[in-house]
Amino acid sequence: MRALRIDPDATVTDVDLPEPDAHSAIRGIVGSLDAVDQGAYHRRAVLHIHGSGRKIGLPQNLAAWALASAWRGMTLYPLAGTIVVTGRTAIGDVTALDDDLVQHAESVAQSVRDTLAEWRTRPPASHEAAIGELLAYAARDVASSR
Repeated sequence: MRALRIDPDATVTDVDLPEPDAHSAIRGIVGSLDAVDQGAYHRRAVLHIHGSGRKIGLPQNLAAWALASAWRGMTLYPLAGTIVVTGRTAIGDVTALDDDLVQHAESVAQSVRDTLAEWRTRPPASHEAAIGELLAYAARDVASSR
């Protein structure tokens, strides 16, 4: 089953999850033996997030956060650690991720990487300006790859 792994450094990797035991594989990828939260920020996708990631100090995942915020159409709470994105059926079951949603994730992650690189020489004026810039790029990437 096709899924994506989004790491805190904004790299996106294709993952082939085993059909009979996808949830176990997801737990292994996100590094949680028990608690994996599921965030449904898009009607056809689920983000699988370490349940205690922020609490135990996992690094922030800006690419997954920007993607989820763009899909939801609003600024969300921070996301931390490695995140797995799968497809979602109408009744909420995990399924393969559709190609258009893969494109969204890859485009947003590339924009996050490019923006962070640019900020090394031209830092944003404020935290709010940084959030606004990342979310504007993410919204553009999601809209242009529909």
